[in-house]
Amino acid sequence: MNPPIMYDIAVLPGDGIGVEVIDAALPLLDKLQHGADFGFRFHTHPAGALHYKATGHALPDATLAAARDADAILFGAMGWPEIRYADGTEIAPQLDLRVALELYAGVRPARAIPGSQLPLADPRARDIDLVVVRESTEGLFASRGKGTIENDNEARDTMVITRAGCERVHDYSFRLAQRRKQRGRPGRVTCVDKANVFRSMAFFRKIFDERAQAFPDIEARHNYIDATALDLIRKPWDFDVLVTENMFGDILSDQAAALVGGMGMAPSADIGDKHALFQPCHGSAPDIAGQGRANPTAMLLSAALMLDWLADTHSHQALALAASRLERAVDEVFASRKITPFEFGGRDGTRAIADAVAANL
Repeated sequence: MNPPIMYDIAVLPGDGIGVEVIDAALPLLDKLQHGADFGFRFHTHPAGALHYKATGHALPDATLAAARDADAILFGAMGWPEIRYADGTEIAPQLDLRVALELYAGVRPARAIPGSQLPLADPRARDIDLVVVRESTEGLFASRGKGTIENDNEARDTMVITRAGCERVHDYSFRLAQRRKQRGRPGRVTCVDKANVFRSMAFFRKIFDERAQAFPDIEARHNYIDATALDLIRKPWDFDVLVTENMFGDILSDQAAALVGGMGMAPSADIGDKHALFQPCHGSAPDIAGQGRANPTAMLLSAALMLDWLADTHSHQALALAASRLERAVDEVFASRKITPFEFGGRDGTRAIADAVAANL
């Protein structure tokens, strides 16, 4: 028997519950590799707000180098409300990593897991299965650290939309819709913008329409950002893939997460042409850190996204099967209704949920 193909995973637990959900995910990944033709080497590296407070470095050069060299990055959560840079902004190494590694596609799935508690009473809410794709390297976030304040009277941040940035995120969204169509989804991409007001957004839409011509098998739609926010409440089951600017995507992805039970149920990936980072959508949650109350589901589903991406990147089918096993195990735990997270008014914390998923593997 040939030895397993090994993958190096840079693990950045970060702050607060980031450490706890990472600790919940690694044993499951370890269990999946037993007897498989793949294996993982996990390397843990420091970064985050608490590390910044202790050392003056939020993302050490060595950590960035390790992330660059790894096959994938597994990220917990970073930030702490009371720890900030001199300009008042929060510590957010995840934003630095997106720029440094060109992780241009912020992929934010929102899927109604069987048995989970949903805020919408409409039975069609059980059919929610959408992905917000957020352009993650430019847009309004391009002004991070570059905004100006003039005489304490006027502040300016500049939106940046480039052709290259649009083309690659639109192409990614159409290809994602093609993959999802093979799994029974509609095969539809909605461009979310404010093209009726801003020239930058009209440019974003123009390039979307150009790139749509290369994907005739995928339906291309348009929707303004305000109408999308409304429709995500009125008929979220009607969406498949949504592609949008950085700030709009930041907001819509949180709204989408709320529709499927909250941030503890929302995985994410930041994907580029050469690198990818996987993390739960939630933050470090200082209010519950260290109490064992964090819901690890988003982290576990992010780990499944990592397995899927590695499978696609390395043409390694066994990893795709492992991703399906992990996702199915999560579904079965919630469908059984034997586990209810604290955030849903239940009594089950990080360890109980992770153990239940592990048992279902």
